[in-house]
Parts: sequence; structure tokens; C-alpha cells
Amino acid sequence: MYKALIPNMLTSSNLVFGMCSIMSTFSGNLFWGAIFILLALAADGMDGRAARFFGVSSEIGKEMDSLCDLVSFGVAPGILAYVFCLQVFSWFGWFVAICFALCGAWRLARFNVNASVVHGYFMGLAIPAGGCFIATSTLLMNALAFDPHSLSWVYPAVMLVVAFLMVSEVHYPDFKGKGEKIYLVSKIGALLLFAAILFIGRDAILFALLFAVFGTYAAFGILNTIVSKVTGDQK
Repeated sequence: MYKALIPNMLTSSNLVFGMCSIMSTFSGNLFWGAIFILLALAADGMDGRAARFFGVSSEIGKEMDSLCDLVSFGVAPGILAYVFCLQVFSWFGWFVAICFALCGAWRLARFNVNASVVHGYFMGLAIPAGGCFIATSTLLMNALAFDPHSLSWVYPAVMLVVAFLMVSEVHYPDFKGKGEKIYLVSKIGALLLFAAILFIGRDAILFALLFAVFGTYAAFGILNTIVSKVTGDQK
């Protein structure tokens, strides 16, 4: 019984960090609102490994993991984005934030249903990656003192694209060494984008590096899927 304690604590800490993110954001501390989402990612990445290591994987653990993910990577980023930028767009800001959380919920539900069917790749952008895209972009823009409102409707548009990617059929590699084919042109495009983000955010290089990881990954799936369809490898 004690073996299940560690993975259960890690899963629970995912939710704790998600709640801390929401409360930090409501308190006006967007830095910690974003950092807590990244801490939730760390907890989310360890709970499954801990469960497999101790041999205590269970269905209830998987369901709990999904519920925690919805809070930490769906609701918390939606609220963070709303307070950071979306609130000036009135009802449309509400729509974008709610749409992000809703798409995250659908992404999790579809993943659970298709877990035994889809192998070798992720169908749609994983919700932790989507949530961390919002968190790291907030960290970077705050560190650079960049006002997202200067881009007009770009921020909400990008957030809607990320939300759509979560429920799309875009293929994302799971990096386990098998499954989805990764093309050279996709690698080059991702490398150029990664370098561009680092260059633009060079004055806040740590946050630029974090955002480059999630921003490049989100774009990589789109590019690799397009190349796959053009070459006829993916129907």
C-alpha cells in the first residue's frame, strides 16, 4: 500500500500546483501563476514513472491524473491568459479563455478513449504542452516588458490556434523512438524557429529557452504533419 503513496502524492501535487497558479494569478502575481504551471508539469511527468517503477499503476490513478491535468494545464492557463491579456477583449476574452479549457478537456477525454488505439504518436497537442505554451509565453513577455496588446488580436488568435491543436488530428511525435516519422525539413524548420525565438528573447534567455521548447514543439507538429500529407505517408 505504501508503494502507491509516492505516485499518488505526485499526482495530487499536480493539482496543488494548478490551484496555486490560479490563486497566484488572482492575486496579481502572474510570474508565480506561470511558474506553478511549470511545477505542475514536473509533477505530472514524474507520477506515471513512479507508478510504473513501483508497479502500482491503476485506472483510478489514470483518471485522477486527467482531472488534475485539466485544472493545471487547462483552467489555470486560461485564467492566466485572461488576466494577462484577454480581459481587454471583453466577451471575446471570456470566449478564448473558456475555449482553451474546453478544448483541453476534450483532448484529455479523447486521449483516454484512444489510449489503446493510437500508438507511436500523440493525436493533437498534449494539454500539458498547450498549458505550458501559455505559461512560458507569459513569462517571456513579462521578462521582456513586452505588451501583447501592441499586437492587437494576435495573442487571442494564437491562443485559439493552440486550443484547436489540442483537439485536432495533427500528429505529434512521442519521442519514444518509434511511430511517427520525423522529416528532415521539419527538423530544419523547428531548429530555425527555435533559434529565432532565442534570438528575439535573448535579453531573457532562460524564459526564451523555455518558450522555445513549447513553441517549437507546437509548430513542429503542424509542419511535420503537412510534410507527411504532401509525401503521401499520412492519409
